[in-house]
Amino acid sequence: MPNRSPDTLPDHPGPATAGSGAPSADDSRFDAAGRRVLAVCMAAGFTTLLDQSVLNIAISDVRDSLHADSAQIAWIVAGYSLAFGLALVPGGRLGDVRGRKWLFVAGLALFTAVGALAGTAQSAWVLVAARLLQGAGAGLVNAQMIGTLQDVFTGTRRARALGLYVLTGGLSTALGPPLGGLLLALAGPELGWRLTLLLSAPFGLATVVLAARYLPAPRPRARHSDLDAVGLALVAVLTLLVMLPFIRPPGALGGAAFAVAAVAVAFAFARWQRHYARTGRHPLLHPALARSRPYALGTTVAMAQFGTSIAGSLIQTMFLRDALGLSALATSAVALPAALAMAATSSQAGRVVQRYGRSAVSLGLGLSLFALLTAGLAGLYVPGAALPYVLACTQLAQGVSSGLIVAPNQAFTLRHAPAEAAGVAGGILQMSQRIAAAVGISAVSGVYLRGSTAGLLGHRDAYWHATAACAAVVLLALLLSLRAGRAGRAGRTAGTAGG
Repeated sequence: MPNRSPDTLPDHPGPATAGSGAPSADDSRFDAAGRRVLAVCMAAGFTTLLDQSVLNIAISDVRDSLHADSAQIAWIVAGYSLAFGLALVPGGRLGDVRGRKWLFVAGLALFTAVGALAGTAQSAWVLVAARLLQGAGAGLVNAQMIGTLQDVFTGTRRARALGLYVLTGGLSTALGPPLGGLLLALAGPELGWRLTLLLSAPFGLATVVLAARYLPAPRPRARHSDLDAVGLALVAVLTLLVMLPFIRPPGALGGAAFAVAAVAVAFAFARWQRHYARTGRHPLLHPALARSRPYALGTTVAMAQFGTSIAGSLIQTMFLRDALGLSALATSAVALPAALAMAATSSQAGRVVQRYGRSAVSLGLGLSLFALLTAGLAGLYVPGAALPYVLACTQLAQGVSSGLIVAPNQAFTLRHAPAEAAGVAGGILQMSQRIAAAVGISAVSGVYLRGSTAGLLGHRDAYWHATAACAAVVLLALLLSLRAGRAGRAGRTAGTAGG
């Protein structure tokens, strides 16, 4: 028997009783009702999470068709993640009070209907507004989805269901570019980018019908909705203060003003959270989560990985299409190895984690750092004819790294969530990732777009700087992952000594 790392996940993390049926001989197997609920949740997750990644491949066509400037492009891509993240926690709290089923249906219906508006938009700002509304609908849906999986399943079934949800999100992100590239190749740039936005409509409509039929009846679990609207507003303002200087640079003096304002709002948020908790209510960020070092570090790692993944995919697509003149289909072919590698690696990630523990996450981050630096240097020095092949290899490495990072890091992070905050830990984790994506897209695309106006050499230089920015964030995440592993082991050692 191989020696396990002291930070491995247990083989059976909880009791075997599922909310949808009696225990069976195999405590990880879903019964028929559970399979239907899981299928509906995975379909909704795939639909809403595919929507952002499939648009990335068409962003150059959107810009040309609607004559969008760099700020509008940033809002079209980042606004979806921002609204998605901000809707998660209040959506989850409303689900606790009013039940989840019809909020799930309403959020998915909003997402699908506004998708039609996005696909037929005739101006950039109309598309921005539509994407913000779509993001809000997607956040409402995903909040109910996570809550439904936690309500219906327990023990090993719950862990497996949440793992499948995470895997669905990762695969939808990786499969978006190939699907978008195929649509653009078949329909042409003008109609193609619109079809990428309309792609979610048939999936959304079908899932609305299935959700109305198969999701369990609403079961409110709380009497009062404690939304902490002030805390949510402060998070939104703080996020905007970080995003806006990248979207439209304000100059040195304006940048300093934004930085001072961001620090002031962050301080106000921390003070407000302590005050809100002292009144006996539930703040947006539960104090116990802030006090759990492994949870805080794991959340920061997840933010860094998700934000750089989305931003890195976007700038690579823009570089290949704008600088090298690749077609959408050829650009999507460069991204395809990431999807295949992630699918293959994710299927084996559980075994790797059981053997090596959190070191597997750190290994994935190290591989991601290597892939980003290699891609950036290749963008500078590799001849144009060979560059797509080199970048396809780096995408293969990125797919492997994502398979090692995404689901294992979430499992380790939520494992260290204090019991009194277990219900909100998943929502805060996902909200943090979406906000990180909004900031990352704004910052990295801003770096690329401002530097890519001087011909091919300018594009190459801009791509290097944008990729190096992503690599710096991943390096920080790697250092934090190593620290999180030490914090987790220290916490367990202290608990064992205290017991």
